[in-house]
Amino acid sequence: MAMDVEATALLTAQIVCKLADSNFYARLHGAVTKEVQGDDVRLSTLSEDLRNALKKSGWKAKLQNAVYREMSVLPSAALPPELRKEPVAYMRRAQAQWEKRVMKSLNSMCTELGVTLCQKRSPEEQKGLLSKWSEMGSDEPDLSRFRPVYAPKDFLEVLVHLQDPEVLNFDPGHPCRPWGLVQVPLEISTSEQLSQHFKELALHEQQTGLEDVTPLTSESFEVQREKLAKKVLETDESLLAQHFARKGCPNAQRAALWLLILNVSMGAEEIQKYEQLKSAVVQQDLLVDNLIYKDVKLTASNDDYYFVFEDFLYQVLLCFSRDTKVLSHFEHNSATPSKTYSPGKMGVEEFATVYPPSGVIPFHGFTMYVAPLCFLYHEPHTLYYAFHQMYVRHFFRLHSVSSHPSGIVALCLLFETTLQRLQPRLFHHLRDIGAQPLRIAFKWLVRAFSGYLATDQLLLLWDRLLGFNSLELLAVLAVAIFVLRAENLMEAASLASAEAVLADLSTVKVVPLLQLALLVASSDDVDWRSKHGAHPPTLHPSAARLPARTTNRSRVQEVGHGMGGGGRGGAGRGSDLCREFCFG
Repeated sequence: MAMDVEATALLTAQIVCKLADSNFYARLHGAVTKEVQGDDVRLSTLSEDLRNALKKSGWKAKLQNAVYREMSVLPSAALPPELRKEPVAYMRRAQAQWEKRVMKSLNSMCTELGVTLCQKRSPEEQKGLLSKWSEMGSDEPDLSRFRPVYAPKDFLEVLVHLQDPEVLNFDPGHPCRPWGLVQVPLEISTSEQLSQHFKELALHEQQTGLEDVTPLTSESFEVQREKLAKKVLETDESLLAQHFARKGCPNAQRAALWLLILNVSMGAEEIQKYEQLKSAVVQQDLLVDNLIYKDVKLTASNDDYYFVFEDFLYQVLLCFSRDTKVLSHFEHNSATPSKTYSPGKMGVEEFATVYPPSGVIPFHGFTMYVAPLCFLYHEPHTLYYAFHQMYVRHFFRLHSVSSHPSGIVALCLLFETTLQRLQPRLFHHLRDIGAQPLRIAFKWLVRAFSGYLATDQLLLLWDRLLGFNSLELLAVLAVAIFVLRAENLMEAASLASAEAVLADLSTVKVVPLLQLALLVASSDDVDWRSKHGAHPPTLHPSAARLPARTTNRSRVQEVGHGMGGGGRGGAGRGSDLCREFCFG
């Protein structure tokens, strides 16, 4: 109990310290001062009067949201300060070495191309950029000489070579060596823990994003969800909105619900800050600007869903690179801000400058963290703050070496471990033909499936990521997709053919796949016939639709085409797919 009290006191002190340095504190202080000066406030009941006044004015909910936001990102107060960024020593070393490689690559590019990391734009350049701010896609610089600093496959090699020096590591080919690529002894969620943590995704729970209902039931459920969403928004409570999102957000309220979950409120200060970032972009030309232009061109501009948002993407990403507020997330990130040094002073911190000002160097695919949000937010400043919060809460974990349960290392290990357990024959087959599953799935994980799923399905997935405040569902979905395509994958004879089977995910339905994967992962050693009757629960066919070019008789069997049966994800319907899930 003493430790609990001490930890609570430390956490409280951390939160108070963080809030005291924020703009929110100044606004709260002003609101409290105004209430204290009111005629109806008495000294004898000051505390109670203030509470009532703050509740009535909405500041109580705003304070709760601010506290909850800090609680959701702060590391354990019980950890020593030096371990709060990353408690595992070999993870810290690997991240530091990776950062050096990235900066070396960036500096080499400067030398090769004869350009500087940063230079002031001329008055003519500033005027030209301002005049084309809303249509930058039509006049980007010559990008032919620039290349991404790194791609996900480069980062994967870092994870593959991670080793715990205190654990015996077997050489490749040794019979005792684990099958997967990630060899670190990291603690990950068990099947039972996953099932419990994501219990709102159980088969008997109604969900936004399922189609296997009658029109009447579907309309009734969606109408109820919309009404409930409006009530949640009226409360203005982040935690309530987060719990609501676990079953999906109605399209009409999704944008507002996400802002509430992320504690984003748009006022004069936020708009002014965005304009300052825009001004910084206009004044300074950074090398990373070209990397951003290049990445947008290589990714979103070539995507059927996102190419129309090209100008928005430039605006948001260029402003993000100048935002020093992004630096605060490094307090709970294993990474450190990227830095550049004065000539001849390499490694001397007094001569170091954070570069870019955000401390984040964009990599190939970074644009895809922003692109889906363009469907929700049509004002650049609102889009910017939504992305900012998504990144500092979640997305940074997908390209940092850490031991966090939602970090990319744990996600990779969770994916490999779960797939091996559910489909050992498939895993062994892919490994034998040189198609390690993680080499195919890694790009999905790093991008949080952005650019791979249809946008409506991606938003349903991101609803749950925000709702559960966890990225573990990315690994669960990746496993489910492999199992879904298992029959075709078993026929693959090379990495190229395996990649071809999984090349198009645009017809995958996210929610029913997640439901079934979580059910089977926690029940794969249970006697299905004794627990569920003659057949295991099954997946609605819409979850597994494949593109026409891969549809054949075996695929129809796989998705359970033509199955009859009842309500939302109800039990008692048989399918070959679920038998594959359950018995490999």
